[in-house]
Amino acid sequence: MQTFELEGYEFVELNKLLKIMQLVGSGGEAKQYIDEGLVLVNGEVETQRRKKLRKGDKVEFNQEQIQIT
Repeated sequence: MQTFELEGYEFVELNKLLKIMQLVGSGGEAKQYIDEGLVLVNGEVETQRRKKLRKGDKVEFNQEQIQIT
């Protein structure tokens, strides 16, 4: 499992997190995967592209897990 530290920010948006963590090649690709229901947040399918992820949230995509710290 990977971790992503907010570093003083309140949240990070789901589509941006996928790009930052290099799980997708572009923002358009991130949006497509989210729209198709291929991304889980806290164990549930998430279709909000700009879902605000906060400390404690867990994202799963393409057999990768990311814990927000």
